[in-house]
Amino acid sequence: MFEAGFSELLLVGIVALLVLGPERLPVAARTLGRSLGQARRAMNGLRAQLEREIDMPDLDSAPLQRLEQEIRQGISLEAEPASDTVPPPTAREISS
Repeated sequence: MFEAGFSELLLVGIVALLVLGPERLPVAARTLGRSLGQARRAMNGLRAQLEREIDMPDLDSAPLQRLEQEIRQGISLEAEPASDTVPPPTAREISS
């Protein structure tokens, strides 16, 4: 993600010491450490949950196949047009 070398970390530490002062710096570092730990545990928990979901056994597809067959039997895809419909008028019928 982001890489920080020793010199960058030293610079951040010096700036934090100047901004927060020696009294509040340990408290801020402890709070930051706890927050990072909680974030890391949350990410690990999310990763573990996703891995469990991915590794789940496949669902039994037999009930779904039976349902599909029932639906296909109930719906006829070759529906015949109704006999009481009137065909549209032709151009000869309209002009006369």
